[in-house]
Amino acid sequence: MKQENFDWSSYINRFSEFLPGFSSEYPWIITSRASEIISQILSALSGDYRIHDGVAIHKSAILENNITLKAPIIIGPDCFIAANCYLRGGVFLMLHNSIGPGCELKSSFIFPDSNLAHFNFIGDSIIGSNVNFEAGSITANHFNEREEKEISVLMNGKRLRTHVQKFGTVVGDNSKIGANAVLLPGTLLASSSIVNRLELINQLK
Repeated sequence: MKQENFDWSSYINRFSEFLPGFSSEYPWIITSRASEIISQILSALSGDYRIHDGVAIHKSAILENNITLKAPIIIGPDCFIAANCYLRGGVFLMLHNSIGPGCELKSSFIFPDSNLAHFNFIGDSIIGSNVNFEAGSITANHFNEREEKEISVLMNGKRLRTHVQKFGTVVGDNSKIGANAVLLPGTLLASSSIVNRLELINQLK
């Protein structure tokens, strides 16, 4: 039976603008191919980027000290990365993103005007525009505690297997994630979602 398409319009309005050609893909496929996809985009960037060994940094971006960048990475216009951050596994900061001190990002896409406060982990995830993560909130991307590690999602009220063991979340535009909240692997948050401080989001209870 053919699986239904993922409705990106319920989550990220500017998805096709920044990731053209991928609107028919499931998010967990996109994150699993993050390095490949970002390398393709990087190869076509304009001269406004400084590019070295698979890391592209826009000339208007500001990076503080002690940041680890493992290619491929794109850091777009007017982005800010604070000290002691760690970016790896394919990361795309698109536009006007602020990443606070001590954050880790892995295999993730961050759409314009979205910000992390500090000590956040964003793994194998796609974060929409104008999203804010307060301090210490994380996207868990792996069921370390379970014997069965394959991740499922709740889509249109139905459980859907992803056939992957690493996938975090999709956070829709204009969402707010409170301090020390945890989004379990496979969480799909529609636009304008609010997650309270210390809340655990488990959509497949």
